[in-house]
Amino acid sequence: MDKLNQVLLRDEIRVGAALAAWLAHGGGEGLAKALQAPDAVIGAIEQADLRGMGGAGFATHRKWTPVADAPPGDKYIVCNGNEDEPGTFKDRFLLEHTPHQVIEGALIAAVATRANHVVLYVNPHQPAALAALGQAVQQWQGHPLFAAIGQRVGGAVSLRVVPSSGLYIGGEETAVIASVEGSFPFPRRKPPFPAQQGVHGAPTVVNNTETLAHVPGILRHGAAWYRGLGISGAAGTKLYSLSGDVLRPGLFELPMGTSLQSLVFEHGGGMLQGKEFKAVFTGGPSNTLLTKRDLDVALDFDSVRQRESRLGTGAMIVVSEGTSIVRKVAEYVSFFAQGSCGQCPPCKGGTFQLMRLLNRIDTGRGVRADMEALENLCRIARGSGRCGLIDGAVTVVESSVHQFRAEYEALLTA
Repeated sequence: MDKLNQVLLRDEIRVGAALAAWLAHGGGEGLAKALQAPDAVIGAIEQADLRGMGGAGFATHRKWTPVADAPPGDKYIVCNGNEDEPGTFKDRFLLEHTPHQVIEGALIAAVATRANHVVLYVNPHQPAALAALGQAVQQWQGHPLFAAIGQRVGGAVSLRVVPSSGLYIGGEETAVIASVEGSFPFPRRKPPFPAQQGVHGAPTVVNNTETLAHVPGILRHGAAWYRGLGISGAAGTKLYSLSGDVLRPGLFELPMGTSLQSLVFEHGGGMLQGKEFKAVFTGGPSNTLLTKRDLDVALDFDSVRQRESRLGTGAMIVVSEGTSIVRKVAEYVSFFAQGSCGQCPPCKGGTFQLMRLLNRIDTGRGVRADMEALENLCRIARGSGRCGLIDGAVTVVESSVHQFRAEYEALLTA
């Protein structure tokens, strides 16, 4: 684990640690400030420029504000810890190693929005995270700080852990809502948005685990402190899940805006011996690939978007020269095909056909007509599903063809 910055990854707080240990190291101070001035919380989050760390980088205060403005009644804060995408492993670390920080962030969100239900939604394939959260929840429920929240939101607050379906699609925010309601995680069309109609029809905030983990520090130290942690105008820190062909894969907390070059070659130790950098799948395998000419890019939401890609979850899957891009893309599209919920026929059928065509090309059985079919399918499939699964599959295929067309054509037999 990188030691440069430990805003989120606090070594002194380990699995199973008592709530008292978290509070002894400054935990709870952010929640106490929120209880003293609940109407100032959302403004602080906006000034800090906290973004959603689960994918799109949507401004956190814009999710919270409509829920806070909704009339009194049932409201939900849902911590989304489903995390099931290849190459992403940041949230499970937070849930296992600093569950009190995540819970405090969710409770601050409840104070700010006057929500009376807090749900910690966790992938059941992460038993250590479930165990740590279960213990942490029991400790919070018996603490005076938790009791004080009810006085601010106008009634008793529920705090519970809900295992997800364990399916990839279960991390999409409307699928999260369906799962919390006890249904199969079918994504729903938007609008209505969760802030308008979420769990059981109530206003709902769905935030990624890492997003909520940033909140206590912002309330404790202030928005200016948080913004100052970033580089060149980017705010805060980011957890980067680095994997693939590097010497030191792992989880690194670094200033938001750290360059791709620095992440791979300084913190990641560079490429495996005898290997050269070829490309990186950013934010998991559902985004545009970055190549050698992008090594200077600052890893923040806006800078990566300017390179026509997305930072996403901060996962960086590094690929070296000599590794087949076609093979990698075929593997990831297979993951998407298996993860499709089947609700939208264009998505289910489209991802399956993309997988079939990629496998034909990858195994040397493809012809030029297969390549043309692959590109045509990408053109017609985008936007055909209720969620972004088919769009993610299309994006990585189109990007790989654009960047590495010669690799594809070299595999065609005719």
